[in-house]
Amino acid sequence: MTQQIYISLGSNIDARYHLTQALDALAAEFGELTLSSVFESEAVGFRGDNFLNMVVGAKTDRSIEQVVACFKSIEAANGRIKQAQKFSPRTLDLDLLTYGDTVCQHPIELPRDEITKNAFVLWPLAEIAALELHPILNQDYQTLWNEYDKAQKLWKIEFQWPKDPTN
Repeated sequence: MTQQIYISLGSNIDARYHLTQALDALAAEFGELTLSSVFESEAVGFRGDNFLNMVVGAKTDRSIEQVVACFKSIEAANGRIKQAQKFSPRTLDLDLLTYGDTVCQHPIELPRDEITKNAFVLWPLAEIAALELHPILNQDYQTLWNEYDKAQKLWKIEFQWPKDPTN
């Protein structure tokens, strides 16, 4: 059965390059993608370069395990250290935020807790899935974003994908 999935992408090491590589790989694996804006934010939990983050929507017939394995492969191809600390610099971080309206703890937690904890996840998700409901809270993402404490500094940046072949 085809599921709508939402994926969080983040990088703070050669971030534009790694986001582009991730989008190319995700498009090759899942076909048509729905893209949020790209947001820049300060590193959370450690000192480091600013992060670029976005959320991507796609459809898949793959299982949760297959989707996660695909993400790990894309991360590894982009130099992601397998046992990276939670609050540390990274070339690429891909997280499955939702898989349809699935609620589970295994093989991963769905929906991801980060949806309501981090502006750099919720704002871009609200941008591309405004009226979709959070599977546990039963509120749409736009409402969740409107009610969110916007203390974290976050701003949209210019980012073009796919790259314009004339440039």
